[in-house]
Amino acid sequence: QVQLVESGGGLVQAGGSLRLSCAASRRTFAAGWFRQAPGKEREFVAGISLSGSSTYYSDPVKGRFTISRDNAKNTVYLQMNNLKPEDTAGYYCVARVLSGSYDWVNPSAYAYWGQGTQVTVSS
Repeated sequence: QVQLVESGGGLVQAGGSLRLSCAASRRTFAAGWFRQAPGKEREFVAGISLSGSSTYYSDPVKGRFTISRDNAKNTVYLQMNNLKPEDTAGYYCVARVLSGSYDWVNPSAYAYWGQGTQVTVSS
């Protein structure tokens, strides 16, 4: 079992920045972030491999968000810059403990999910 605890969400004006953190109870093979806005489908945001050498971003956040990890702390980060109102959503940390190939953007690839942290961007 892996417990994931997110922090760092909040209210920010458009153009501002936030950094989300996700502390895991143990090291994971891969990790990432999904988000879901009211009335919308859950969507993949970013993913990172165990070593951190591979990262993957959805098109809407590419160039604005950066995912990173500190394996000594079992923590994954999502630095979000130039935030837009359309980034408003609940953000969920996800983790995978199985090695091997997988589809970054598929929610079923991740067995563990955090409780979520709210990000609200005002215009």
